[in-house]
Amino acid sequence: MPVAKKDIISRLQKDILLWQGFAPAMAGKAKGIGLGPLEAAFPNGVFPTGTIHEMICPTPEHTAATGGLISGLLTRLMKEGGVCLWVSMHRQLFPAALASYNVEPHRVIFIDVQREKDLLWAMEEALKCEGLAAVIAEVREISFAQSRRLQLAVENSKVTGFLLRNDPRKLGSTTCVARWQITPLPSQTHDDLPGIGFPRWQIDLLRVRNGNPGSWKLEWIDGNFIPVEEEKAAQVNLHERIAG
Repeated sequence: MPVAKKDIISRLQKDILLWQGFAPAMAGKAKGIGLGPLEAAFPNGVFPTGTIHEMICPTPEHTAATGGLISGLLTRLMKEGGVCLWVSMHRQLFPAALASYNVEPHRVIFIDVQREKDLLWAMEEALKCEGLAAVIAEVREISFAQSRRLQLAVENSKVTGFLLRNDPRKLGSTTCVARWQITPLPSQTHDDLPGIGFPRWQIDLLRVRNGNPGSWKLEWIDGNFIPVEEEKAAQVNLHERIAG
């Protein structure tokens, strides 16, 4: 293939990734969101912002675990300011619990609606607001056309959206950049002492546009996502800081 054609194709591929929410990996300037090795699954090794993520929650336990993971992500997404909207029909999240993930509860606006079509409308309108850091909506079903409307809404605003699919009947095609499933795992305390350990999850990326699906185990320790195999070292460092 002539060099000129290769350059054109390369530029087109980069442009398409940008339109889909994938930032280019600039040497020393690529900002991760703190998910560690999981971020390598995304194109350029960067968590895609300014697009829609689909979170599959087949049981209430998955819903609770997903809420925890998203709360940790909000810590990064809201770091530069802005507020977050959380839209649902049957809200289960306890707002005060957000502080456990270093999220200020007063910066999260909860919207409770009666009908699912109102929920999707509220999310679409919210995604158009550039001042928001993120929009989360708890919805059971969504069509390809509806997901396309949400994607169009974020293309200008660059707001990151999360769809929490609670007990979905069918997993059809959507325009979402990734499909996740978060499963809670038993926590472990330091030195096997009695009590409750740090939140721990198995994170399954079921589908990633232009990326690599896979499974990881992460734990939330001292305001950071830590791979489970590294959690012992992280706990030692945490206790040293507390003792010091």
